Formats: sequence, C-alpha cells, structure tokens
Amino acid sequence: MGARIDYYDDPEAPTANSLVPSANVVVTNDSGDILMILRTDNGNWAVPGGAMDPGESLPDCGVRETREETGIDCEITGLVGIYTDPKHVILYTSNGEARQEFSAVFTARYVGGEPTTSSESREVHWVKPDDVDALTMDRSMRLRISHYLEQRPTPYLG
Repeated sequence: MGARIDYYDDPEAPTANSLVPSANVVVTNDSGDILMILRTDNGNWAVPGGAMDPGESLPDCGVRETREETGIDCEITGLVGIYTDPKHVILYTSNGEARQEFSAVFTARYVGGEPTTSSESREVHWVKPDDVDALTMDRSMRLRISHYLEQRPTPYLG
C-alpha cells in the first residue's frame, strides 16, 4: 500500500490530475464523543471517509466508508460543510494520483457496531471533543473538525 501525502498551498505540490467526490463523517455517540481513526496511509488521525462509488449518494458513501473503516453504523444527521480548496492537493504514491480536495463533511449519530480496525485504520477510538486538539492530523482535517466543534449555524462552503 502506498502513502498519502497532503500538500497545502505548497509550491512543491504536484499538479492535481483528478477530482473525486468524497465524504467524511463526524459520528458522535450519546456522550458526544467523536469517532476517530488513525489512518494507515499517513499516520494521522481523522474522521472516517473516502471516495464515492458510482451508484451511491454522498451521504450513502459516508455511511459505507464509516462502516468499512471503523465497524460503526451511523445515520447522517446534517452537513458540516463542503471542502473543495484547490490549494489542497493529495498525492497517492501507489499510483501517482494527485487529487484536488473535494469532500462533503457530514454529521451523524451512532446507531450500532463496535470500533474495529481495517486496512485503512490502524486504530479506532471514541475521542472526547476536548482531546481532539492533542491528536496529530492534517491541516484540512483539523479545519473540518474545528468547524464541527464550532457548531456553525450554516455549512462551510469553500
């Protein structure tokens, strides 16, 4: 498996050669803890998510990716924002894909399952909101989680 390298406003970043709709999901349990994974491809903490498959909606993508990466079933409840910043380029070293960011970030509630790792998640944990700042994560993921924690009245569009 190759690595994932995130670039932000970096003159050394490769030129984007793809654009893939994806979903991330901020799943919370009854205690308000956030479901987080330690990614296998870059060693950073993140909320679950990934690329949309043909024949599915972005909310369905978020539910599927959450189940695949964490073992947790969830129900989408809202939208944190849509993140399409062309300054954020993601390089996948396994195939040379350089993807421009394109992610819808949803909120969701936990409905079942147990935290379980996968080929994409080295660790899966429920994290208290106050403990999120201590986790190592990419700038873009931190922005997304910050927008969730701010409980913005309208979704972020950018």
